[in-house]
Amino acid sequence: MARPWEADPETGFKQRLGKTPQELGITTGTPDCPDIWELTNGDIAVIGRDLTQSLGRNLPDGVSIGSDERLVVIPRNMLLAVKPDIPSV
Repeated sequence: MARPWEADPETGFKQRLGKTPQELGITTGTPDCPDIWELTNGDIAVIGRDLTQSLGRNLPDGVSIGSDERLVVIPRNMLLAVKPDIPSV
């Protein structure tokens, strides 16, 4: 059975949401992760630490990680910084 949503491997990056990792003080001087981006098709890309193996062992009831999915963790302040970039409708 096909899933109702699939990630589009042909889409591109449109704009960063929130602030850079450097602005938030959560990385070194190099532009490495974490980060949150809106894609050209409207989907959201999250770059973070892959904790699928450790946190994935203790998922809440009703939650699962597909074989082609990863559990990614980002700092709380990064998600809060995105709030002004999310439309209310």
